[in-house]
Amino acid sequence: FSLEPSIINHYVAELRDVNIQVDSLRFRHNLERIGMLMAYEISKQMPLEDKEVETPLGKSPSKVVAEPPVLATILRAGLPLHQGFLKVFDHAENAFVSAYRKHDSDGGFGIELEYVSSPSVEGKTLIVADPMLATGASMIQAVQGLLKLGTPDCIHIAVAIAAQAGIDAVQKALP
Repeated sequence: FSLEPSIINHYVAELRDVNIQVDSLRFRHNLERIGMLMAYEISKQMPLEDKEVETPLGKSPSKVVAEPPVLATILRAGLPLHQGFLKVFDHAENAFVSAYRKHDSDGGFGIELEYVSSPSVEGKTLIVADPMLATGASMIQAVQGLLKLGTPDCIHIAVAIAAQAGIDAVQKALP
């Protein structure tokens, strides 16, 4: 849905604006708002079930999310985005991945996956949120680490800003 202009474009512009991004509170708040809007868009693709709700005027048929998703984030930068998702999916289970760039002597780096803390993702909707997808390496490792805890029915990767190289790498590694 990033190809369709929306208010998310405004928030991303503020994330990228050198005059605004120095305001840490505003930066985190924009990531949180982006997370809320992404969660809403993803919710449109999630399975729903019928539920009868008792209202003050009687019973009313409703559609509700069939099963809460597992919300995963790569620590620490992803926490504000994750919080936005939690505000929409307030019954979601949480997963956290600790990954960082480990630099080597020749100036390159690899991604070091320290740990994955997650409930089982077996048969569930898994949403992995991270603010930036550059090379895709940390996202690939994070998802692969989470897949050791089961096979989800569906995986959504949610990022605020993505480089085409990162998108291509993720699509190739996680078809």
